[in-house]
Amino acid sequence: MTALLSVSGVTKRFGRTIGCRDVSFDLWPGEVMGIVGESGSGKSTLLGCLAGHIRPDAGQVIFDTRDKGPRDVLAMAEPERRMLSRTDWAFVHQHARDGLRMGVSAGGNVGERLMAVGARHYGQVRGAAADWLSRVEIDPGRIDDRPTTFSGGMQQRLQIARNLVTGPRLVFMDEPTGGLDVSVQARLLDLLRGLVRRMGLSAVIVTHDLAVVRLLADRIMVMKDGRVIEAGLTDQVLDDPQEAYTQLLVSSVLQV
Repeated sequence: MTALLSVSGVTKRFGRTIGCRDVSFDLWPGEVMGIVGESGSGKSTLLGCLAGHIRPDAGQVIFDTRDKGPRDVLAMAEPERRMLSRTDWAFVHQHARDGLRMGVSAGGNVGERLMAVGARHYGQVRGAAADWLSRVEIDPGRIDDRPTTFSGGMQQRLQIARNLVTGPRLVFMDEPTGGLDVSVQARLLDLLRGLVRRMGLSAVIVTHDLAVVRLLADRIMVMKDGRVIEAGLTDQVLDDPQEAYTQLLVSSVLQV
């Protein structure tokens, strides 16, 4: 089996500051990778490099495309990379407002992604939007309401619907439950876990919340000062951390 995403030696510096250094891993079809660490550990920089939002100074990001097999995303022409981000890739922002058009209706937000890949039949686009609102537990009757009228949790669910409507194979998530109330987080995590499993999605999730990776991730990478210092199966790393830094992260959660 070919890795869906193969990352090799990804490095990014900001002047003298190291964002991430020499990060390598493979992500397999249907697998969820969690990346954890404190603020400033490099996890968000790494995610930006993987998703094409930040250009790394070194390394390769190889994606197994549907039609041409493994390709180095960093070497793709910009139009090809943009199309990839609309079809096989998706990005869920921490703040839903960064991933939505707040002046467009809920249905319009979901339908826009379909139209970006060629859908033109209004009835079919609207029907798909209504179906996806239902899938993320938003009343389809609110299809014409704007995101500004939604709660934070509903906005995040709408952003997820907008991202998944085109059936991507790889989803990048940046602190997907950050800033939400605990009860809202629990419902959103349950929703995400169900969607990931039913759709067979691969995902890379960045979070500081170990409960999120415990629930969603098959494997975990722990970052400190831009480097991956520990990696392995999620339960294995969280239940028996080998590095002192990981032990500190785990114990700080247990003490809360």
